[in-house]
Formats: sequence, C-alpha cells, structure tokens
Amino acid sequence: MHFLSYIAQNGELVLQSSVEHIQLTLFSILLAVLIGVPVGILISYLSALQKPVLGGANVVQAVPSIALLGFLVPVLGIGERPAVCMVVLYSLLPIIKNTAIGLAHINPQTVEAARGIGMTRFQILTKVKLPLALPVIMAGIRIAAVTSVGLVTLTAFIGAAGLGYLIYSGIRTVNTYQILAGAVPACLLALAVDFAASLVEKAVTPVCYRDQGKK
Repeated sequence: MHFLSYIAQNGELVLQSSVEHIQLTLFSILLAVLIGVPVGILISYLSALQKPVLGGANVVQAVPSIALLGFLVPVLGIGERPAVCMVVLYSLLPIIKNTAIGLAHINPQTVEAARGIGMTRFQILTKVKLPLALPVIMAGIRIAAVTSVGLVTLTAFIGAAGLGYLIYSGIRTVNTYQILAGAVPACLLALAVDFAASLVEKAVTPVCYRDQGKK
C-alpha cells in the first residue's frame, strides 16, 4: 500500500522517467541496427573481415558495462552521449552476428535459382537473401533490445535520464519505494519490449518456416 501511495504521489516523475527511458532505448537500438545490419551484410560477403569484426564486438561484450562507461565519460563527457554509445556498442554483437549467420544459411539452390532468372547481386540480396534471413536478424535485434532496457538503467550513474535515475536516487537516500518505482517499470518495459519484438519476429517469418515450426 505504501508503494502504491508513493506511485500516486510521484506518478508524473515515474511517467516522465519511463518516457525518457523508452526514448533512449529506442534511439540506441535504431542506431545499433543502422550500423550492425550493414556490417553484418558486409562480413557475409567478405569472409576475411568476419573474425576481426566479430572478435572486436566480442571484446566489447567482455568489458563490464560500468567499466565501459568509465572509458567513455572522459571522451564524451557525462549525460546521454556516452549512454547511447555504450548501449550501441553492447547491441552490435547480436545484430552483426545474427545478420551474418542468417545470410550465410540461405539455401544455395535458392540463390542459384535467383541468378538463373537474371537477378543482379543487389536484387538477390534485397529480394531473396534479406527477406529469408529476416527472422534470424530480428532475433538478434530482439536480444539487443531487451538487453538495452537494462543497460539504459545503468546510465543513471553518468547523469543520463531514465528509470535508472529513480533507482540511483533511491539507493542514495535509502528509499525502498523510490527504488521499486524505477525497478518495477524497468522490468515491465523489458517484458513489453520482448513481447513486441517477438510479434515482429513472427510477422517477418516466411509462412513456410512457420509451418515447419508447427510440425
């Protein structure tokens, strides 16, 4: 009851923090997709780049998020810029990897048939490979999106907006209700993002693949 009373009294702050959290997460994921998908396409065609690119992304994943923020703050300052940069860097690995894997596992006979009817390499990529690889690519984006919700929460330590501000302020003031006011919406947001991404993933899956999954 006390927690609900706190939410009622500070509803505007919780709502504002939630909106800021969503905006920061969506912007970061969109930026990661705009970078990661083209890189994944590139390394699927240039196999020599796969090891260094995926190796570099793996190294970033191995660095603790707080430590990475510590490296970025002296360069980018405090606030949203290092926050977005950190989330983007952490989101790149699943997006790049799933894009490359999805394109690499297209049936060669399908690609050969596309060549046989006179399609160019660009047409094969955009009209054959990408549509077939889209479910795998979307799975990587889904992983990155859900992870980003939690990562954005941590960026409150460097002055970024979002639900992490409520958690951080609650920890400093030993206010349990304020901590929960940030933690509960963050958890609900992560679940909502996962559910929404699963619907998109299902929508982009070709009908023939859906039928295979039911068997």
